[in-house]
This record gives sequence, structure tokens and C-alpha cells, in this order.
Amino acid sequence: MRRLTVALTLLATLASGSYAGSQAVSAERGAHAGGRGTNILVVGIDSRAGLSAAEKRRLHVGGKGCNCTDVMMLVHLSQDARRASIVSIPRDSYVQYADPAAPPAAPGPARLGKINGAFALGAGPLSVRTVEKATGLRIDHYLETGFTGFEQAVNDLGGAPVCTDKALQDEGSGLDIAAGVHRLDGNGALRYARARHITNRPGDLGRVRRQQRLVNELLARLTAEGALAHPVAALRTARTLLRSVRTDGRTGLTDLVRIGLALGRLRPADTEFATVPIRLFDHRVPGVGSTLVWDEARSAALWDALGADRPITGDPRIQPVPETPAGTNPAGIAVRVDDAAVAKALRSSGFPVTDTSPSAPAVRPQGPPVISHAPGREADAATLAAALPGARLRAVADHDKSFDVAVGTRPVVVKTVTYDRNTVDGAPVTAGALRCPGPAGSPVP
Repeated sequence: MRRLTVALTLLATLASGSYAGSQAVSAERGAHAGGRGTNILVVGIDSRAGLSAAEKRRLHVGGKGCNCTDVMMLVHLSQDARRASIVSIPRDSYVQYADPAAPPAAPGPARLGKINGAFALGAGPLSVRTVEKATGLRIDHYLETGFTGFEQAVNDLGGAPVCTDKALQDEGSGLDIAAGVHRLDGNGALRYARARHITNRPGDLGRVRRQQRLVNELLARLTAEGALAHPVAALRTARTLLRSVRTDGRTGLTDLVRIGLALGRLRPADTEFATVPIRLFDHRVPGVGSTLVWDEARSAALWDALGADRPITGDPRIQPVPETPAGTNPAGIAVRVDDAAVAKALRSSGFPVTDTSPSAPAVRPQGPPVISHAPGREADAATLAAALPGARLRAVADHDKSFDVAVGTRPVVVKTVTYDRNTVDGAPVTAGALRCPGPAGSPVP
């Protein structure tokens, strides 16, 4: 995947939103202090400072900013420059901040909070040190931008492709696009990436995945256009980005060109996207609010893999593979079952079940169980069917919101399904898994 540096610096501005998610994470694993490869921290700042009322209306960013990092991505380029791993770090991750006082000052008492709050305490330098503390990884380069910087960069690069199989609307961000493939300008891309209320799942993991898709598609388009195909093109692109992106003292034009050229040689299979695995999605902390708590074992495995310069896709320590995965949460799928034993087994998998066996027919119909449901509930129907292998699905007009399971003559085996929001919205995948249908870089409206 060729244009990673380009798209990630753009993504740094995607802002405004929160995650819901009994302990703060603090890694400080010294084994990664030296590290292998190159680690780049990309952040977007949620700040309205300097924006006029007209600009706020145009960008649809009303409300009060937090002067915090709203988007945070850690990019790892392998030592041999043959692989890139991009990990989204949710803004509400509950972590221990690094000491605001730079060495050699004596460290103060440990302070815990959302990872995005480190910026308000010590700007970019403290954000970097806090990520290093939480992950145990060394950060080599830092990129930062804001709302208008994102808009300008997307416009300068000719727009961002996105695709969706259904219309998307979000009042909070101002997003309103029809189903299909689109090339969004900077304003539209900002609205798309900031949208938080366009799925039934609470929290922002879906938003983060959309941001990754946006990056992926933009990279594909720029790859086809040769934006980093050679040093002159890479230099031109880097100069364009530096008009709207800030860097730290260790990151200059030469660094961006060098990194961009290395990334320009990557194929989609060599680029990975993931979100830090979460254990608690709504951990309430007095004075802090709703936070996300990382899955200690899985996040540790993620940072260990990056520190050892290994791929993150296909690692079962980071993303366990359940025997029977569920695409939606069984807890939200109400089921009526006309067999007491099947009802009990489904209940143990987390489905809210009503046992209707007293009204079951005296003579069972021939064949496997039949699952009846309202049209539009296909995803939940697939989850229920995963628990009842061989069951037949039947969409029924005017059916209520519950699912009906009619058991037939065939013996029923009930499987325990596993729902993992990390799998649904943030599992490690290669770039090809996030690609829109059609050839990379193909024309979009």
C-alpha cells in the first residue's frame, strides 16, 4: 500500500467523539525501548481555537473543543521496510500518564486518565511519552494537525474516496451520503470520519474502522496516481502536507520523503490495520467519566509483536479465533423458542429467550429448525443461525422485533457463539480486507 504517510497525516485531524469502555493500562515494557523499525505517532487535535463562527458552521464542528487528541494512530514501519502496521488508539483509553516534568526532574505521583487528556497537560511531547509509557514502544516521529488542516490537505490531494452499501446520515457530524462510491472533498471527508451515530453498536470502534477505510481508499487512489512513485513526487507530496501538518523536532521533510518512499513499495497485503483490543467498553471513573480499558493480555501481545517487528495479523494472542464467532451481540437478539431444551441452551449463549414450548405443535414439522424474523434483521438472524447450525431462515413481513425458532423433527445441536466487538470493528486485517469493490484507484463519482 503506497501512500500511507500521506493518508495518515491527513487522518490526524479526524476529530470529535468519545469512546465508552478496572484498571488503567501502564506498560512501560523496557524490552521495547530500543525497538526495531520506525514508529510514527499521528494525532488529530480537537480544538476550535482560532475558528470563526462561519468556519465552525461550514465544518459542522460546533460545541466546545477539549484541546485534546481526538484521533491517535501508531504507525510501525518494519526494519526491512517491507511491512507497515497501523494501530488506532481510542481516545478514551484509560492509561497512566507519563510524568509531565521532563527528566531529570523528580517524577510526581502517578496520574490516570483518558489518553487524549495527555495533550492538554503537556501538548505533543507528553502525548508521545504517554503512548511510550502505555505501549512500551519508542516513538521516532510525531505528526499533528487540526480540523482546517485536514480539510485543506484532502482538498490539495484531490479528495478522498469512500464507499458504503447503505445511505449514511449523522446529525452530529453533518454526514449525509447515499449508498455507493463517492469522492469526498475535505469537508465531506471530515464529516464521514467524525460520524459517531450511524450504527446500532454503541461507542466509537465503528468510527475508527471507517477512518481506517478512508485511509485505505485514499492510499489506493494515490498509489494509482503515482504520488510517491519516485523521490520528486514524494517530495512534492510531502511539501503539500507540511502546509497543514505540524511535526516534532525530529521529523522534517527528508524524513517524510524517506518514509513515504519506503511505504510506496508496499502491497496491500503488506499493510495492516488494527485497533487496540478493549476489555471494558464503559468503565466509569469518578472525575474522568466513561473510559475504555484495554484487554491487558491482548494489547500486551500487540505491543510485543510490534516491538519485535512481527506482523500483527494472524496472531491468535492478539485476536483469538473463536470456534463459533457471532457478528452481532446475542444480548440484543430476543428469541422465542418452542422447545425447552433448545431455549435453555440458547440462553446460556447470552440470547434473551422466552420458552414457548407449552404452545408448541403436537406434531413437529419435518426438517431442521426454522428461524422467522422481520426483514432488515439479517445480521442478527445470521448470529442466531450460527448457534443453530443447519437452521433455515425466513424473513416475514410485519414480523415483530423478536425472533421465532420453530423446532422440527431433525435433532438440534446448539453451539455456543462468541461475540467480540474487537473482532467486529477492530481486528487486525490487511489493507485488502478494507478495500472498496473494484480495482484500486478506479474512478469514483
